[in-house]
Amino acid sequence: MIKDVRLQIRELAAPVAQKLGIGKISDFADVILLSFLFFTTVHNSLSPAVSGVLFPVSYGKAGKRARNNWDIRVASLVHAILIIFLAGRCLNLPSLEQNRAFGWHEDVGFSIAIATGYFIWDTLESIIHFSDTGFVFHGISCLLIYGLSFTPFVPYYAVRFLFWELSTVFLNIHWFLDKTGKTGSVLQLLNGVVLLATFFCVRCIWGAMMSYDFFVTLNTAYDQVSTPYLIIYGGGNVLLQGLNWFWFTKMIAALAKRFQGKPNGHKVVDGKTKI
Repeated sequence: MIKDVRLQIRELAAPVAQKLGIGKISDFADVILLSFLFFTTVHNSLSPAVSGVLFPVSYGKAGKRARNNWDIRVASLVHAILIIFLAGRCLNLPSLEQNRAFGWHEDVGFSIAIATGYFIWDTLESIIHFSDTGFVFHGISCLLIYGLSFTPFVPYYAVRFLFWELSTVFLNIHWFLDKTGKTGSVLQLLNGVVLLATFFCVRCIWGAMMSYDFFVTLNTAYDQVSTPYLIIYGGGNVLLQGLNWFWFTKMIAALAKRFQGKPNGHKVVDGKTKI
């Protein structure tokens, strides 16, 4: 029965996918939907239930907005760990290496489908509980870029950019340490150092290298790529790289302030990437 339902979802998505020119997405429509429902469930049900038991004070006595931010972080952490594992399985696929612009593999499709479902949830959450324009633009950009990868178009780079999520793991740990009374602790200092190192390495350095390589590939396939794709992928790449550097400077400033003088001498801001 479950198999039949999944097949029906794919069949329903097929005409829309063909009309939009992203035919491969219908083969993973069920995975995208399940991914979206999974992260929605983690956010709205699993995190509140588990966090309330494990952290009765830090979570249980927090306000509604603070609990929602906590639940967002849990969903984000789960996604980061899962997607890093899935993306790692796709790094050495010959079909992608041989054709970086249009190569395809089913394992890549599954990984991108999980990410697409997550970014649907992330984008909606950023809009519904709006706190920063950058988060909304980030969610929309990622959703478009990963969704359109099902054309197929540059899935080789899609899985590599997913490694940005490695820094998200330590970012969320840093945030949880704040909320559980570990602000300014040695543990948070160590995590902060690892956070800055991973963020700089995977987003700023690795990201810049992959962006350069991406634009080289884009140039070689220029005559085969439509203008909307050039705008979305070119503009989205520049936007996301800009946000990475902006957030990196904000993190350095926040960490420097935190570990100078009294640990509680400043206000902690709720959000996805603010420290």
